[in-house]
Amino acid sequence: MGKQTGFLEYARKENNEIPAKERIKGYKEFHTFASEEVRRCQGARCMNCGVPFCQSAMSLSGMVVGCPLHNLIPEWNDAIYRGEDSHALARLLKTNRFPEFTGRVCPALCEKACICGQYDDPVTVRDNELYLIEEGYKNGWMKGDAPIKESGKKVAVIGSGPSGLAAADALRRRGHAVTVYERDDRIGGLLMYGIPNMKLDKSVISRRQKLMEEMGIVFKTGVNVGEKVKVSNLKKEYDAVVLCCGAKQPRALTAEGMEGCEGIYFAVDFLKAATRNVLDIESLPAKFDAKDKHVVIVGGGDTGNDCIGTVIRMGCKSVTALEMMPKPPVERAANNPWPEWPKTLRTDYGHVEAQEVFGEDPRVFKTTVKKVISKKGKITEIETVEVGFDKGKLVNVKGSEKKIKCDLLLIAAGFIGAEKLVPESFKLDMTPRGVVATPEGKYSTSVPGVFAAGDMRRGQSLVVWALAEGTAAAAEVDEYLMGYRNA
Repeated sequence: MGKQTGFLEYARKENNEIPAKERIKGYKEFHTFASEEVRRCQGARCMNCGVPFCQSAMSLSGMVVGCPLHNLIPEWNDAIYRGEDSHALARLLKTNRFPEFTGRVCPALCEKACICGQYDDPVTVRDNELYLIEEGYKNGWMKGDAPIKESGKKVAVIGSGPSGLAAADALRRRGHAVTVYERDDRIGGLLMYGIPNMKLDKSVISRRQKLMEEMGIVFKTGVNVGEKVKVSNLKKEYDAVVLCCGAKQPRALTAEGMEGCEGIYFAVDFLKAATRNVLDIESLPAKFDAKDKHVVIVGGGDTGNDCIGTVIRMGCKSVTALEMMPKPPVERAANNPWPEWPKTLRTDYGHVEAQEVFGEDPRVFKTTVKKVISKKGKITEIETVEVGFDKGKLVNVKGSEKKIKCDLLLIAAGFIGAEKLVPESFKLDMTPRGVVATPEGKYSTSVPGVFAAGDMRRGQSLVVWALAEGTAAAAEVDEYLMGYRNA
């Protein structure tokens, strides 16, 4: 370990944030980088414990503990403390292909499993890895070198989200010719159009794309496989196909009065339109403009929070976020001990901004939409109702109905599986959860030579899981192509 008493001498210090009042004036990233001296001290806080749960990804009580990528966290924290940033980055890149993404958007499973967090504050693992990758780009350590030897094999990756990018990167490094197909006009999947610019600046994706193209990876955008490109042609041209199309089928909301009513949209469509407007690709459609509107968001996850931050920047008149689950405790419950994932109240950047602008937390717990009220076909109000569980079944609480003004209703209630076009075009077996069926622990599908990874295989999940899936799928594809694997 770096400094044996580091965890006692130095307090946790995260990267700074631009104050909410200032950052809501635009869509630039709102985190600022701490000094090199601060990072050295934060690296010194890592205890290099005998059993580092931070990198374990083991299952406890049905929840994963630590990083799914098995990042070598104590190693590179020690190197940061010693000022060996180049070596630290090399150890980080050994397991994490895209720290510039996880360092910005990952909820840091590693930190929740850090032993320093049992009695004090955990190590700033996420900020430390972001520091390393940004130092790598700044100092010219990040290279887009082509592999030394070509395998002669060709692989098509369908989808350029985190799992597709991870698979493409891993396969190219093994010497395979890789072409990535993306139906949108830009690569990145939900990294590009599902996460707002203030959380992940899109230039970060473009910077990585340039490196991958220098490696020899070919990106074909605006191509909808199954329509513009026939599956039969892909099978003829490529030795293997990896499907990384995500699980983008949104969960619908069922409430009285919704049918045919204007002003109700899926969050994923809203966020995509908002980002395209920020990037000056196209103007924001009037229906998605939240300026001077009363906005209600259904769903309490990351997507719902991103919607809150976005509508505030648009100048909404009010924002309310409905969550069906009860409000979590501020502190860990006795039956949720470390190192389990803490089931505690999480206040994210959007919630903080709403409190700054409107003076209160926008979240209303144990509540959903019962009825939509409209005039001339446009939503004007919603009727909410409290919900509870009776013998495991969700029920409405009688007499708890309330009316809320609402000009724009955004549904951020998660996703229910993969969209149908690609799986049906490949004639794949699917699971009851609406994702591609693969053998347990494997990535091969029911069609020989076709593999699946990421949300399309495991269902809606985190970016870090998508990276882990893409990398693991690439190793299986490599073995399929070469008869052995090198990972």
